[in-house]
Amino acid sequence: MKINRYGQAKILTQPELELLFAEGLPTPRERALFGVCLYTACRINEACTLLSSDVFNAQGLVRAHLVIRRTATKGQLDTRTIPVLEELRILLVAYQPEVGKTYLFPGQWHRGHLHPDSAARILRSACQGVGIEGVSTHSFRRTALTQMSNAGIPLRVIQKISGHRSLSQLQAYLEVQPEQVTGAVASLAMLGVSPRVVLRNFPDTSPENPRTSSPEPPHF
Repeated sequence: MKINRYGQAKILTQPELELLFAEGLPTPRERALFGVCLYTACRINEACTLLSSDVFNAQGLVRAHLVIRRTATKGQLDTRTIPVLEELRILLVAYQPEVGKTYLFPGQWHRGHLHPDSAARILRSACQGVGIEGVSTHSFRRTALTQMSNAGIPLRVIQKISGHRSLSQLQAYLEVQPEQVTGAVASLAMLGVSPRVVLRNFPDTSPENPRTSSPEPPHF
């Protein structure tokens, strides 16, 4: 968890996400911005540099797929096309009246796009307002990728969405919960033999049955 900007960005729980979007982020622009980060697992720079035409068609309707251009990606790898979930579409429709002519999230005085640092300040203020610690703009990306992994989505498919260069880079984002470790170890039980089978030819050495062997014959 991030503390004073150190450490990994926090994975957000569903109650924390609901609190943040319902009470922490006060405007349609902010909810749309971080909704894009959450529901596409994109980086904050990729969200801030989206063109309006990448999200809305000429009639002002939300496209079925959102386009993250190669030039905006880290390392300028590949253009990614990501389906727009209904949850994200609703946020984008609410924000549509404020959409910039060029950029989806225009900067101050509509010159260029919103700077990622400005987005980070907005998020810090929102989290402070609702009492959530350890969050950064990367939290939405880590939360989305971890959720997909926990849902059993193959890593190759998640990599296609996240745009990571390698699976090892992707795996560094994923968080393993203690209950997952417990469940993984518990699954090994199916490989073993029942203790009753193993111990049936051995004496019972439990405290409840202190007799560990046949009684010795009497000495004369």
